Amino acid sequence: MPHLRAFSRFLTRTPAAADDLVQDTVTRALAARSQYTPGTSLKAWLFTIQRNIFYEQYRRNNKECEVLKQLSSTPPAHEEQSTPHTAQDTIRELDELLWQLPDILREALILVGAQELSYDEAGAICNTPAGTIKARVSRARSLLNDLKEKI
Repeated sequence: MPHLRAFSRFLTRTPAAADDLVQDTVTRALAARSQYTPGTSLKAWLFTIQRNIFYEQYRRNNKECEVLKQLSSTPPAHEEQSTPHTAQDTIRELDELLWQLPDILREALILVGAQELSYDEAGAICNTPAGTIKARVSRARSLLNDLKEKI
């Protein structure tokens, strides 16, 4: 654990983010413990998981910043120019729509869309085949579009 914490502080440069990264690493490692090959380096395996999580979060954060910047610079086409529509408004609307989805659809969409997990990874988390996760994500996206049109 001290080695994971030290490596995470090197990656994140902040103690709070480092602790979160260690927790995510341990959680993911426990969930994937069947993938560990006995006799190989546990430390290297954990560091690989930690590094992958860090870069996933880094890419996600960059993507979120890019999307928020784009949303704040261009008004939506359906709105009049006199009504300012901020990125926070868009996020608030999305949050409201997400909570209208059934739990299993929302969970699949968050894992694949927001968390950028593969269908296989999301399926492993939900103890469901990847094909089922694909179907749930598809239904969630369709339902979100339907709900958005009603606004």
